[in-house]
Amino acid sequence: MDTTWRRRGACVGLEAEIFYPATDEDGETAKGVCDACTVQVECLEFALAVREKDGVWGGATEKERRRIVRQRRRAAAAARARELQAS
Repeated sequence: MDTTWRRRGACVGLEAEIFYPATDEDGETAKGVCDACTVQVECLEFALAVREKDGVWGGATEKERRRIVRQRRRAAAAARARELQAS
């Protein structure tokens, strides 16, 4: 998996603790950094792919990433069901 995008992240050089808040609600500072980042999408997709459990990645907390994964699974299942019905 290519992770060269990490070198271009807005988080480079910042304290890691910013991105590992005690609670999801404390993640606003990290999310602000992510909002201005040019590799936000790559970061989020990486975290989703490796099932990163901790921290804010690509502007999403652990809870938000779990929600994204669930939504994508549901969408994929619905697409498969439509394909089966069409054939």
